[in-house]
Amino acid sequence: MNHRVRKAFVLGAGLGTRLRPLTKLLPKPLLPIFGKPLITFALDHLRQAGIEQFWINSHHLPEKFRTQFPEGNYNGVPLELVHEADLLETGGGIKNIEYRIGDQTFIVYSGDILTDLPIYRLVEEHFSKRNDVTLALRTTGFSTSIYWCRQTGRVLDLLGAMGSGKPGEFDFAGISIWNSSVFSRIPPATRMSFVPVIIDWMKSGGKIGGVPLEGGRWFNLGSRKEYLAAHRIIAHDRWVPDYLRGDPWPIQADPSAEISPESKVEGASYLGARCKIEGNVLVEDSILFPGSFVPRNTTLRSCIVAGTKIDPGVYVETDFI
Repeated sequence: MNHRVRKAFVLGAGLGTRLRPLTKLLPKPLLPIFGKPLITFALDHLRQAGIEQFWINSHHLPEKFRTQFPEGNYNGVPLELVHEADLLETGGGIKNIEYRIGDQTFIVYSGDILTDLPIYRLVEEHFSKRNDVTLALRTTGFSTSIYWCRQTGRVLDLLGAMGSGKPGEFDFAGISIWNSSVFSRIPPATRMSFVPVIIDWMKSGGKIGGVPLEGGRWFNLGSRKEYLAAHRIIAHDRWVPDYLRGDPWPIQADPSAEISPESKVEGASYLGARCKIEGNVLVEDSILFPGSFVPRNTTLRSCIVAGTKIDPGVYVETDFI
């Protein structure tokens, strides 16, 4: 049977504290990756998976989300922004969209990851195993908090809360599928993660499934160094997710950027709108936000310029200017 999931909740309300001061300019999910806002990769990925309606929660700098999505859609797919005046976290955010989702199965997708994991495998597993929740699992390098049983395809322990004594092998990869029965398990207007919701569900016999997805690419852009590193990997490997095939991405400079013919822009660099690069400048593996100005006789290596005019000189491994 061909099962479909038509609704998706994309998490956009995080504060991105480890990315400050970049996230004083933009919410983390809107930070550009070679000029493309991070959260739009999630939306394109979900469109490819057949999603027909999006919800994105916001908290920090909500006006930036409204500017990014002024028409209430993304490439023809209806999109609604759900502002959280008080941050609700992942579990509270899910409860907050209950009446919008209704009784349908839905996807929750972290708006701060960049990946091409095969969502269809999650959908197939969720329906074939009749799960309540199905988690994308991966060895991310950040933690191994999830113990998963290969024989049953079920998550048997999370953060050791089930007392299995088994070491975790996997981390949560930021994409999951949920039955609408979750809504009755989350109190309204409560700030909470969905982790205790899943743990309580497991303890009461809930069917929590998982699918290890080690292929493809998976980036977590949690810090400025990780943000720059993702650009270097994408440029070096010429990586383009299949849901962007045929799109003009990645690009190295916005069409409105002015670059002196005497200057060089090399490696994993990106120049945003209205950037100006004067003569005898080298920009290497650096990200320049819109409106940045680089004067003559300047070298930038592995730097982020936050839309400002910098002084002439040599900037090396300076991750924020």
